[in-house]
Amino acid sequence: VDLNKDTAQKRADEFKLASAKVGNDVRAMLAESKPEVVCDLTIPAAHAEVTIAALDHGCHVLGEKPLADSMDSARRMLAAAKKNNRTYAVMQNRRFNPRMRQLKRLISAGTIGDIVAVKSDFQIGAHFGGFRDRMKHVLILDMAIHTFDQARMLTGADATQVWCKEWNPKGSWYDHDAAAVAVYTMSNGARYTYYGSWCAEGCNTSWEAEWRITGTEGTVMWDGNDLFRCQRVAQRGEFFSKMEDVVVPPAEPDDRVGQHDGWIKDTIACLRAGRTPETVCTDNVKSLAMVFGAIESSDTGTSVPIA
Repeated sequence: VDLNKDTAQKRADEFKLASAKVGNDVRAMLAESKPEVVCDLTIPAAHAEVTIAALDHGCHVLGEKPLADSMDSARRMLAAAKKNNRTYAVMQNRRFNPRMRQLKRLISAGTIGDIVAVKSDFQIGAHFGGFRDRMKHVLILDMAIHTFDQARMLTGADATQVWCKEWNPKGSWYDHDAAAVAVYTMSNGARYTYYGSWCAEGCNTSWEAEWRITGTEGTVMWDGNDLFRCQRVAQRGEFFSKMEDVVVPPAEPDDRVGQHDGWIKDTIACLRAGRTPETVCTDNVKSLAMVFGAIESSDTGTSVPIA
């Protein structure tokens, strides 16, 4: 289904789906085809309309991030999922990165103690063209949701307060602010600092960002690719403590990995087994709240609470 039926037909032809139904009216297509699951790959502004229509037709929904383009839309979507007793899960493929699973396992084991500070750095010079070049809050709304969700996963905590500043750096090819810094207070007392830019040319970070996580007993760093560095206190000192290097344990066979494919397979497996997917909307909305809290803070110039 696409607003432009010719575009939908071209995609069906591309994948040699001769028997696929093609149309430009999502409700009519839902009524005609009666699917069990709908994949929503629309732009953020269309997520609410498409997802609510699918839920009202008795379908589960696997949706592209972000969950919604506003918290009001998100609440309507959550209400529709509850009313229809259907699952709405949101694509958060970073959780299914094997290095993220390793990092989460190390933190959960208490290797570096209780988390007190988390910092992520995201620097990408992305020349998308199209709708993103025109979007307001493009970095925060369309991309930072991934990094914010990673922070929630790694800390096991939710954000309660945020201060954020957005700006559009000199040389940016975006119409609106494409860089931001945000400081979050997390529910476990930790502070999470986000620094990001979508118009940073040269020396780019990975899409997963670079991370530094400090605990009461040590620190772990991850470059967003394959490189870890971890040290923990071996002996307390009067000035500097004596540190020991720690090897981050490898991924376990039961770790759910595979990026996009891993998320899709795990979510479908949950639906078939009657389990709740990891990125179900009732949880993912807490990551979305970090997005709109940051936007409100940037717009008002004040620190704002996150409900």
